[in-house]
Amino acid sequence: MLLLTVMGCSATPKEIVTVTDAVKTTVPIVARPKQVNLYDVKVHVVNKDNYEEFLKEFVEKNGTEARVVLSIKDYENLSLNFSELRRYIEQQKEIIVYYEEAVK
Repeated sequence: MLLLTVMGCSATPKEIVTVTDAVKTTVPIVARPKQVNLYDVKVHVVNKDNYEEFLKEFVEKNGTEARVVLSIKDYENLSLNFSELRRYIEQQKEIIVYYEEAVK
């Protein structure tokens, strides 16, 4: 009897219906960060011919003497580094825009 009961269910053909619904995922788009506000930086080019005059004016204006020295090569490297950072940020921004458009 048990065998008939188990086999009876498998003997009757059943119709299998597959329904596919497209489910749109909702991904919240976060506001972009505020724009970067940079401060002015003044670079003075000083050499042995104008050093004494520059130092006098600098101390009068700023109250103290301070020195930061970069070689020409180091200045070029600094400039290249900023260019590389800018490139990276622009590419990241493009990726963000791509994903924002993809989830709309």
